[in-house]
Amino acid sequence: MNPWDQFTGANAGYVYELFERYQRDPSSVDEATRRAFATWTPAFPHDQPAERRPGPGSTANRDTVSPDLQAGIAAFTLAGNIRRFGHLAARLDPLGFYDPIGDPSLAAQSLGLTNGVLEQLPASIVSGPVASGAANALEAIERLRAIYCSTTGHDYSHVFVPEERVWLREVVESGRYRPPVDPIDAVKLLDRITEVETFERFLHRTFPGKTRFSIEGLDMMMPIIDEIIHDAAEGGVQHVMIAMAHRGRLNVLAHILQKPYSQILAEFKDPVFSKQLRVDLGWMGDVKYHAGARVEARPDGLPKHVVVSMPPNPSHLEAVDPVLIGMARAAATSVDHRGPAVVDKGKVLAILIHGDSAFPGQGVVAETLNLSRLDGYDVGGTIHIIANNQLGFTTDPEESFSTSYASGLARGFKIPITHVNADDPVACIEAARLAIAYRQRFQLDYLIDLVGYRRYGHNEGDEPAFTQPAVYQIVSGHPTVREQYAQALVEAGQITSAQADDLVKARMAALEQAYAAVKPDQDYIPPVPEVPPSGAATKARTALPLARLEALNAGLLQLPEGFTVHRKLERGRERRRAMFADPAERSIDWAAAEELALASILSDGIAIRFTGEDVERGTFSHRHAVYHDAVSGAEHVPLQALGQAAAAFEIRNSPLSEYACVGFELGYSLQEPGRLVLWEAQYGDFINGAQIILDEYLTSSRAKWGMSPSLVLLLPHGYEGQGPDHSSARLERFLNAAADTNMRVVNCTTAAQYFHVLRRQALLLTTDPLPLIVMTPKSLLRHGFTASAPAELATGKFQQVIDDELSPAQAGKVRRLVLCSGKVAVDLLTSEQRQGNPNVAIARVEQLYPFPEAAINETLARYPKLREICWVQEEPENMGAWEFVRPQLEELAGGRWPLRYIGRARNSSPSEGSSSWHAANQRAIVEQAFEAKAEPRELDRVLSKQV
Repeated sequence: MNPWDQFTGANAGYVYELFERYQRDPSSVDEATRRAFATWTPAFPHDQPAERRPGPGSTANRDTVSPDLQAGIAAFTLAGNIRRFGHLAARLDPLGFYDPIGDPSLAAQSLGLTNGVLEQLPASIVSGPVASGAANALEAIERLRAIYCSTTGHDYSHVFVPEERVWLREVVESGRYRPPVDPIDAVKLLDRITEVETFERFLHRTFPGKTRFSIEGLDMMMPIIDEIIHDAAEGGVQHVMIAMAHRGRLNVLAHILQKPYSQILAEFKDPVFSKQLRVDLGWMGDVKYHAGARVEARPDGLPKHVVVSMPPNPSHLEAVDPVLIGMARAAATSVDHRGPAVVDKGKVLAILIHGDSAFPGQGVVAETLNLSRLDGYDVGGTIHIIANNQLGFTTDPEESFSTSYASGLARGFKIPITHVNADDPVACIEAARLAIAYRQRFQLDYLIDLVGYRRYGHNEGDEPAFTQPAVYQIVSGHPTVREQYAQALVEAGQITSAQADDLVKARMAALEQAYAAVKPDQDYIPPVPEVPPSGAATKARTALPLARLEALNAGLLQLPEGFTVHRKLERGRERRRAMFADPAERSIDWAAAEELALASILSDGIAIRFTGEDVERGTFSHRHAVYHDAVSGAEHVPLQALGQAAAAFEIRNSPLSEYACVGFELGYSLQEPGRLVLWEAQYGDFINGAQIILDEYLTSSRAKWGMSPSLVLLLPHGYEGQGPDHSSARLERFLNAAADTNMRVVNCTTAAQYFHVLRRQALLLTTDPLPLIVMTPKSLLRHGFTASAPAELATGKFQQVIDDELSPAQAGKVRRLVLCSGKVAVDLLTSEQRQGNPNVAIARVEQLYPFPEAAINETLARYPKLREICWVQEEPENMGAWEFVRPQLEELAGGRWPLRYIGRARNSSPSEGSSSWHAANQRAIVEQAFEAKAEPRELDRVLSKQV
């Protein structure tokens, strides 16, 4: 039997390597292999005659190797090199300015091969679809080069799962997704490219110098998206979500999201709407190339519609990445049942379009990619497209990334990559088909590196030749992809030059007609959001009957049969069982109040997603939302097993990331506003890592884009001597961004308050959705003062201000009203000095924003002999709430009472690094709050002064 007929590719190479070892030393292979080789004669096409071939173990074989065997192994190695490194020789730059990277191992000569030798070897040694029908190894190798080293670079050798890698190799080499196997309507494709190009040309001519961030040089992005959407819808996807920065965004809005030309052109005219804009709504708007859109479309040839949407994105180019993935996860998740949420990964497709500088440069990209295979964040694969201009604003590739390609980061996440020349329409369509096919089959990410150029500067008013003169000398004379493809079709006889020109004229005429008909005051009406309902939060009914609370508590304590709880947790469970024995006893701690609130929300039919850093147990080991069997390790989630629940509960420990994780949860809340979405930081200061999401989406998205986020942030906050990094959740930053009723900020001091504020948030999701920022406790989690009685959950509601519990007679003795918020209030109320100072009243401001003006006024009215108001805080003067509340308290005081500040002096750092120093300063704050006559002074960095 001829082994070349029996073995191919890697198998053939392995067999001949074994045979070579056998010839040199028969004992180097096992007995069964020796028996097989003893009667086997390798039949190379130009092998030596049998009588001249040395036998096994001969001296000649120890010193020489058959030239034919060497050639076979070399050819096999060459084929493998092309498959693995062929992309390094691909002609990816449409301008030809950058040469392919190249690799010596791709040259036959590097392995001692010539075309003549390859012609003598059978094609089967190359193996795969390219070998089928090939006359010899040379022809098969040439076919491989045409696939791997042309205008497409297939880069997937880093994919370690054999099933994925074998599938990729088979479909790439068989041409399954390119003509003639998978035909392309060439004239229709030309018309689409024409539509894309004429849109940009028309805007450039009509609005010279106006910024639009043209797609020119990457025009094929549009047909790529078309192809992906079509194939996704054909495969059952119901909703395609796209996120991108500003490069080409207007073209995507017009031609993918079907935003009317009339509206886009009206925005370019930029009219002033004096009668429509109302500053009292807080509406500011944003530039046209940040806008989002949504459309229900039916791809060609398909009987069903698919929803296509694109959320707004700021100029922080990749900030939208986790937001979109969170939106996709929400849209794919079913929650209308008890138990865990169910994700249908086939329902939704996310497409992220990145910039070539931003993809390797912005850390949120890596954070988002890291989410892709985590159970709590998986969306069934995202298709990434790098809009690769081969240029940043003015920055060249060698100044932008340390990897070989802009896409290099994706290799570490085992994402297959197709690099493709943006001037080859057929190759681009194949890349799109391959990407969506892989995603649909394996439900994993895929990346298309669309390599093109930028016809103009970063914006249309910029002169790129200042910094890239050589590149832009080429660009100025480079034909567009439409011109090149039209010429190719003319030469192929598929269209005439006149027909190609007619396509341009028709598209241009449509734009001119739309422009002539534009009426800016009618065609562009800003999507001004509705005014939030007045007083909705104060009217929310959050109390629950004791019987219902007790039943929920009993349900939460149930365990699966045979489940073993860790012995150290049993004591806490015993306390939980006895919580309702006396409705007036303060038996409900923070964690119990939280779990009861969440249980009641689930029983109301509102689904919950709760994620964060170590959130399942809680940073301070207080929550234990997920029990682990002490013997088997099996998990039990009481809120998922709760019999009264009418909606799903999902709780996930997040990776140690803030930017992407907070962005993800914010996107989730935007997509499904009827669900309660919470994220908890390990320590409050960790929220610093998500500042871009807070600034661009959480606090301003309503004013810019009319969005309504409702994310809850739980941020441990309080000064306990743990140093600058674990004391402050940077309350001041939220208050600095508070305006136009864009969020709620609370600093609760009791478990009941926390219970009511969570329930209030859930009840307002559909009528008055706003982000909720909660400064949560650390040491106070188990403090007796913060515990609440069951009766406090069964009656009342969230109190914006909690006044001192004084009788009218006692209130008449008060001369100083101390206003404070959070943990420092507990320090004051539990201080030994409290009893000896009846002239001092302490009121807790539990809600800082919206500022509780009416409630504070009511508090002031209780003290007829008041002489001064003090604001006391533990944060430095330039941090915490002081600089936010100061002007508002001054207005309320109205000159009737002086306003005094007591707290740490201004500082660049949130707190002391020494626990002893912290304790001294904390004592000084408390002492000054109770001093009979508070004199201006600064001691141990603690400041007391009259404003």
